[in-house]
Amino acid sequence: MQIKLLSLLLLCCTISNAQTNGYWDKERATNKQISVSARERMLIPIEDLPEGTTEIVYRITLLDENQQLSSSLVSLLKAIPDPTGISQGSAGAVFLLSKISGEDQCKYAIFNNVDLALTYKKEGSTDKACQSQNTPVNKDAKRISATTSSCFKNKTLWFGFENKNWIMNERIVLEVVPWVDNKLSRGWNAENRKEVLSICKSTDLAKKLPNPNDYCVCVLDKIQNQFRFQEYQNLLAVEKTKAFKDAGVACYNTTDAASTIYDANRSAAMQLTSQGKFSEAIKKWIPIIEEGKGKPSDYNGIGVDYLYTKQYDKAIKFLKVAEKLDPIELQTQLNLAHAYLLKGYYSQAKGIYKKYKNQNVTDDLSWTAKVKLDFDSFEKAGLPSNDFKRILNVLE
Repeated sequence: MQIKLLSLLLLCCTISNAQTNGYWDKERATNKQISVSARERMLIPIEDLPEGTTEIVYRITLLDENQQLSSSLVSLLKAIPDPTGISQGSAGAVFLLSKISGEDQCKYAIFNNVDLALTYKKEGSTDKACQSQNTPVNKDAKRISATTSSCFKNKTLWFGFENKNWIMNERIVLEVVPWVDNKLSRGWNAENRKEVLSICKSTDLAKKLPNPNDYCVCVLDKIQNQFRFQEYQNLLAVEKTKAFKDAGVACYNTTDAASTIYDANRSAAMQLTSQGKFSEAIKKWIPIIEEGKGKPSDYNGIGVDYLYTKQYDKAIKFLKVAEKLDPIELQTQLNLAHAYLLKGYYSQAKGIYKKYKNQNVTDDLSWTAKVKLDFDSFEKAGLPSNDFKRILNVLE
């Protein structure tokens, strides 16, 4: 009993998952009964395939006089929630075939172009058909996929039938049911998606990313979910710009785009600082700080750049934020002492210099040695102070 219950639950889950991917479009299914004269060929166009059709299943049944189909193809497909289930062994094909059929037989072919179909009607050649059955049959059922067949180049297909009887007419039932992919039904085919990705990659934000693919795929998904393609096409230019902006803001925070740009800014700022381009370095730090993504090292970095540009109050402000975020980072303490000293707050600076004089700033660099290096750097940058020697005497 438990095994049967588990099997039933698995079946229900499988059906539920499959149905979320697409559906059999019974509203635009073709169900036609035709009569083909002896030794004649006839063309039957099916209902236009709906946007997003990725598969079709068709069934052809030849009936004797007064025979009726016991069940329609649409009703049979209700039990198959995914078109791939039809081709999973011979049982699926048998399931789709009509339980009855007449003794008459016919050949048939499918064309994706009306001109090719008309040529077939006139000459009987199936060389240009996207699907054909050249051995006479009294019933047939097949699944055709857009990934493996050329039948889906146009929205309309033409079925051509050739009566193999020499004297009697034939009665043929043609049934065609399309499978519609939920996502593709919104009109977003490969070319449409490539267009949006291309636009996204041309934006200023995407250009800042070394690899914008994840970010732009996120933008594409949001636009696809918000608009059908035709709706998107009908937007005004300013409306499209806003759609991209809104999607971009959301994706900026949900992908690694933000962190990638922040890391790029950090690297650029540190390089500019090492080159003595302190004002330019500050411009790289500011977006990180203003967006609330600053790390202790970011506040320390911008504090140093403000020091070298003689903006001591700003230097102290950001260095104190770095100190609050990481109170035991000695590099921050040292830079804060420098800022106080250059600002003219000798007593406050002296207290910090003395407090850590017996420690190392890094694994192999002592506090005193680092102070001497920084003082030399300040003098070369035009930031001399009469108190440098006084502090060095304190540290001796």
